[in-house]
Amino acid sequence: MGNSMVTYTKYKSFLFFIKKYKETQHVPPHDLKDAFSEFAGGASHMSAEQLLRFLVEHQGEQGCTLSDSEKILEKILRLKRPPPTQEEEEEEEEELLESVDVDNQQRKQEITLDDLFHFLLLDESNGPLKAEVHHDMSAPLSHYFIYSGHNSYLTGNQISSDCSEEPIIMALKRGVRVIELDLWPTANKDDIKVDHGWTLTNPVSAIKCLESIKEYAFFASEYPVIITIEDHLTKDLRDKFAEMATQIFGEVLFKPETGCLKEFPSPESLKNRIVISTKPPKESFEANRIKDNGNSSPMQNGSDSSEEETWGKDSPDSMQNESDGDNEGDNNSCECDKKSYQQFSPDYKSLITIQNRKLKGSLKDKLNPDGDLRRLSWSEKTLLKALESHGTDIVRFTQKNILRVYPSAMRVKSTNFKPHIGWIYGAQMVAFNMQGHGKPLWLMQGMFRANGGCGYVKKPQILMQKHQCDNDYDPKVKMPVKKTLKVKVYLGNGWNLDFSPTHFDKCSPPDFFVKICTVGVGADCWKKKTKVIMDKWFPVWEEEFEFPLTVPELALLRIQVKDKDQGKDDFAGQTCLPVSELKLGFRSLPLYDTKGDKFNHVKLLMRFQFQ
Repeated sequence: MGNSMVTYTKYKSFLFFIKKYKETQHVPPHDLKDAFSEFAGGASHMSAEQLLRFLVEHQGEQGCTLSDSEKILEKILRLKRPPPTQEEEEEEEEELLESVDVDNQQRKQEITLDDLFHFLLLDESNGPLKAEVHHDMSAPLSHYFIYSGHNSYLTGNQISSDCSEEPIIMALKRGVRVIELDLWPTANKDDIKVDHGWTLTNPVSAIKCLESIKEYAFFASEYPVIITIEDHLTKDLRDKFAEMATQIFGEVLFKPETGCLKEFPSPESLKNRIVISTKPPKESFEANRIKDNGNSSPMQNGSDSSEEETWGKDSPDSMQNESDGDNEGDNNSCECDKKSYQQFSPDYKSLITIQNRKLKGSLKDKLNPDGDLRRLSWSEKTLLKALESHGTDIVRFTQKNILRVYPSAMRVKSTNFKPHIGWIYGAQMVAFNMQGHGKPLWLMQGMFRANGGCGYVKKPQILMQKHQCDNDYDPKVKMPVKKTLKVKVYLGNGWNLDFSPTHFDKCSPPDFFVKICTVGVGADCWKKKTKVIMDKWFPVWEEEFEFPLTVPELALLRIQVKDKDQGKDDFAGQTCLPVSELKLGFRSLPLYDTKGDKFNHVKLLMRFQFQ
C-alpha cells in the first residue's frame, strides 16, 4: 500500500563536480490512509458502495449516486490499467461468460488506496470548484458581479500601445462579459475608430471590433456581453454607429422596449444577446462638434475623460501624426467598411439598455437608489473617497442600480487595483486592464472561476437584503466570525514536467514553499505560508492553516508557490478561488502562470474543511 518510486536528478556543483539528488515520488498522505481505512472498513480494497460513502460524507458530494460512484470507480480502473490487447479482451469476455471466479470479478470492481490517491490528483475529475453554472440566473443584472474589462482594445500600456481587436477576442475567450470601446471620429471626420483619446496609441476600426465581438461573444459563455461605450462622436457618427451595430449584430443586439426600465433584465433572459451601455446623447449636439483647429487636452486616461467627466470634449487631432491618418484608411479598413447602411435607420438612443447617468447634487443625492435605473462610472480614486463616508449608500445604490469602477489615470502601465474594494460594497462592474498581469488580476480571475466560469456571479444576500438604517451592512465594521476555513496543504507535483531541470536553480532541485492568503472585508484578510522544502521536485508539506472569516461569501483564497532564493524568490505557480464555492475534502488544484494560463501538469493536493 502506497508504493513509492525513487528517482535521481544530477546537477553540476562547485568545480564541475556532479551531485546526485535522490527524489521519492509521492505516496498517499496519512490523512488519506486513515480515511480510506475508515470507509473501506479496514480492508485493502474499496467497493463502489464504500466509495459512494467516501464521496458523500468526506468529499461533500451530496448529489452523488451509486451509479455515479460506479462510473468513477470504472474510470479509476481504466486509468490504472494499460489498454488491453485483443487477446486479453477475448480472455476477459470468456471469463465473464463462464463466471469462473465470481470473487475475482468482484475484486476487479474494487480500488486500492493507491488507485484512489491517483484519482484524487486529477484536477479535471477532482477539482476544487463546480464546473457548471449553478447560481440563480433569473434576477436583474444589478444582482450580479460581472466580469468586466477596461479599455478592452489596448494591447499594452495606456499611452503608446496599439489598439486592436485581438485583446477583445482574448478577453471574450477567457469569459469576460463587459467590453469597453472608446469611439472617436477618424481624421477626416466621416468614420469611426476605436482609440484611447489624447494618447499616442494607434487606432483600430470600430467595425473590426464589432465583428470580433459578434464572432467570439459566446465562445466561453452563453450569458450576455455588455459593451460599454465611451462616446466622443457627433450626431451623424452616432447614427452611423447605430446602423453598424444593427447590421453586424442583427437579432443578437438587445433593444429595450421602453426608454426607462423599471428593472434590469436578467442574465437568463439575455442569453446569447449583446447589450449596449453608455450615456444617452444630449438633446443638443453643438458642444459635441469636432473642431478643426487641433487644440488638444492634457493626456489622460480614457475612462476618466469619458462618460462622466469629459462628455463633449474636442477630438485632439494634434496627437495623431500624418502617417497615422493615412494608415487608418488602409490598415484598419475591411470589406464591410464599404457596405451601405442605408436600409437601417435605428435611433442611437434606442440601443442603450444600461444608461450611464449621474444626478446633480451631493454625493448622497447621486447615490439615491430610487428613480430611473442607471449606471454610475467611477475611477478607483473616486470610489475610495466615497467609501470614507458613504459606504452604506453605495451598498443600497447597487442593489437596484449598477456601479462601474475603473483603474486610475495614473496606471499608465495598465496595472490594476485591488478589485475586492469594489465587490465588498456591491459594485457589479469592476473593470480591469486584462493585459495588466499580477496579483489584482489573479483575484479577478479567481472571482470569476465561480458559477462555472460563466462571467456572472450572484451577489450574496448580505449585499442585497434591505437593512434598517441603524443596522446597515458596512464592510468597515467588524462582524462576528461566521465560519473558519481550514486549509491543509499536502503536496505538489508536475514542475519536473513543465520546467527545465535548471529553471529554478542551476545547481540543485528547487526549494518550494506555499503562500496562502484570504482576501475580502478587512477582518477577513489573512496571510500564511508553509515551511520551505529543500531540493525537491516533489515537495510534501502536510501543513494545516485556519482562516476565521466574518463574511466568507465575499472572501477569496489566493495560493502561490515560490522557489526560495537568496535574492528574489522565483514564481512557481498560483491560483485563486472563491471561498463560498470551495468543494470539501481532498482536492487537486491546478496552478496557473502569471498571465492566468493553466500549466499542463503543475498542481497541489489540498484539503478544505469548514467549522
